[in-house]
Amino acid sequence: MTQHLAGRAQPNGDPTETVTISQPEWWRHAVIYQVYPRSFADGDGDGMGDLVGIRRRLPYLAGLGVDAVWLSPFYASPQADAGYDVADYRAIDPMFGDLHDADALIRDAHDLGLRIIVDLVPNHSSDQHEWFQRALRQGPGSPLRDRYHFRPGKGVSGELPPNDWESIFGGPAWTRTPNPDGTPGEWYLHLFAPEQPDLNWDNRAVQDEFRSLLRFWLDMGVDGFRIDVAHGLVKAAGLPDTGSHGQLRLLGTEVLPFFDQDGVHEIYRSWRKILDEYPHQRIGVAEAWTPNAARTALYVRPDELHQAFNFHYLNTPWEAEALRRVIDSSLDSMRPVGAPTTWVLSNHDVVRHLTRLGGGLERARAATLLMLALPGSAYVYQGEELGLPEVTDLPDDVRQDPAFFRRGSDPDASSDGQDGLRDGCRVPIPWTAQGDSFGFGDGGSWLPQPAQWGKLSVEEQTGDPSSTLELYRAALAIRRTHPALGAGDRVEWLAAPEGVLAFRRRASDGSTMVCAVNTTDMVVGAADLLTPAGRLLLASGRYPGGGVLPADTTVWWAE
Repeated sequence: MTQHLAGRAQPNGDPTETVTISQPEWWRHAVIYQVYPRSFADGDGDGMGDLVGIRRRLPYLAGLGVDAVWLSPFYASPQADAGYDVADYRAIDPMFGDLHDADALIRDAHDLGLRIIVDLVPNHSSDQHEWFQRALRQGPGSPLRDRYHFRPGKGVSGELPPNDWESIFGGPAWTRTPNPDGTPGEWYLHLFAPEQPDLNWDNRAVQDEFRSLLRFWLDMGVDGFRIDVAHGLVKAAGLPDTGSHGQLRLLGTEVLPFFDQDGVHEIYRSWRKILDEYPHQRIGVAEAWTPNAARTALYVRPDELHQAFNFHYLNTPWEAEALRRVIDSSLDSMRPVGAPTTWVLSNHDVVRHLTRLGGGLERARAATLLMLALPGSAYVYQGEELGLPEVTDLPDDVRQDPAFFRRGSDPDASSDGQDGLRDGCRVPIPWTAQGDSFGFGDGGSWLPQPAQWGKLSVEEQTGDPSSTLELYRAALAIRRTHPALGAGDRVEWLAAPEGVLAFRRRASDGSTMVCAVNTTDMVVGAADLLTPAGRLLLASGRYPGGGVLPADTTVWWAE
């Protein structure tokens, strides 16, 4: 698989001049677009998104101006958790296509100047994975059981779980299995759904298998991996009790015996060596929920991964002081390890930021321009460039989030984002103003789309200078060409009225830009700040000038 990138497409899909993938450390300032394959584009008319659909829409992504596309799982899977339960890591699930489709997608993306990052799910497999099925058949004492966490239960006859760990989806993190003769047997660990048994990373076969998997997909031509539950692979020795109920409320606040254990870092050192063997800067990105930015930084030391998701920023409210604190702490934590900070507002597991932040479309647009003005790499979740809100009124009978089906029996299952309602951010996106699925495909859509989404479609917004889509296109074009945007590792804060964030960005060539953000719901006047020498680059909403900044508005200037 060649790693040459032919020209980047214009919004109409026409290629421009040829560039190559060997740009220095592209990942430090990249804008990466997340595609949730089920919900992006349906190429075969069965109501489910697929690789053919994604491939056909690649010119749109190139024209949008992103640098790379991250694909959520497309592996062979029973789909108990939307593909995050993998039965075969080297095969494509038939609902998405086959390996030929994956190869064609990667090649086309490279021809358009786009890199491809794929999801890797190393914390757990599907319970239909060959290893797990053989372990069940062979019973206690089988060497295959050591590839997972099988344990005898507590109690007189082993009727109680081995410890007090709880599933992220609610209920205990253990399920009891029958012995081959039908009698009650051992329990196995699953920090997520019962269909997702956790792998034992102390086992050499597990380690060897995933190193082989890295090479398989790197040889296919992928440019990197987003590592699912990167913080969860290693469990504390002896699997000790936590001593608390409602453990979900502790996620991201302290180190737990099943998350963010120091042993994970040796795994990523071994993976970095493999990534570095391949040309053109293949990368690893950690989905790591940690207590603080300093612990997140441990995943991106020079000999480990390249990026880690900044969930502390995602979870910050729309308040100037809170945002300034998290921006400072994020940059300060990454600077000593020489890694870029990442910024993200939405993804497939959280409420879309237009809905989550409150304040409507104006606030969502302002948040986007703030994110894109910060130093480091930014992530865009499919449909946020259209200003899509969270769909909050899906009928119960169409929902597919596995956590949804456990909410009734466990009140704690609704805490910390795993509330069973993640389908609301996964509704297929609209491409056209008309049609039974607004251009998603010829066979409807696997989740119902709101009737008003035609007005938010790509077709409806393209060419409208006031639309959210054209705002994203303009912002990404400016970010690509202005040297003070994206690169670097610091901001220079400027004096500003209460509720306003203002900072300057300096490029190595001496050029500068200023970003000002009004997080309040009132017009703010600050003539000295808001009339800098230079020219207006972009505003998230109507900007009248005259030394005033409208509510929920972000403005960029070039000095």
